Amino acid sequence: MADIKPSPPIRLRPTMLSDLDFVLSVEQDPLNLPFITPWERIQHEGAVRFPDFRHFIVEAGADYASAGFVILQGCRNPHHSIELKRLVLLPAMHGIGIGRSCLRWLAQMAFRDLGAHRFWLDVKALNLPAQALYRSEGFVEEGRLRESVKTADGYDSLIVMSMLADEYARRAEAAGR
Repeated sequence: MADIKPSPPIRLRPTMLSDLDFVLSVEQDPLNLPFITPWERIQHEGAVRFPDFRHFIVEAGADYASAGFVILQGCRNPHHSIELKRLVLLPAMHGIGIGRSCLRWLAQMAFRDLGAHRFWLDVKALNLPAQALYRSEGFVEEGRLRESVKTADGYDSLIVMSMLADEYARRAEAAGR
């Protein structure tokens, strides 16, 4: 049986405008670019300032060093449908449980703190590790936007996934969260 290491501790702190060089560098990392559609600085500035968004720096490890960033959108949506717009980590942080920890924090924030009825996201079809993570955390595929994003090699599809409040509540109760 393989040893399972616990993921490093994480925390989310609101992004400051002074963090945007870090945010842009994480987005522009060649290992992250195939999986996201990067934003301009002005888009991130808007997300930091506009109350419909929550833009956070992910800090991880014993020293809580910056490990990535996340964005929620639709925090004031009248239909209580909040989107996980972005979850991007430094490549060195991939595969060690930080993404899963972030996803759990964000789901709790969406459902418990922001009163979401639906928490949703889209993920590129080529991003199989992210899809597996989202499924393992209870997200359900709703559909595909076929060949909807241009890539260096042609086009990729977006898979729309979501979790509803009652599904989250059952999972949280079963996990003792």
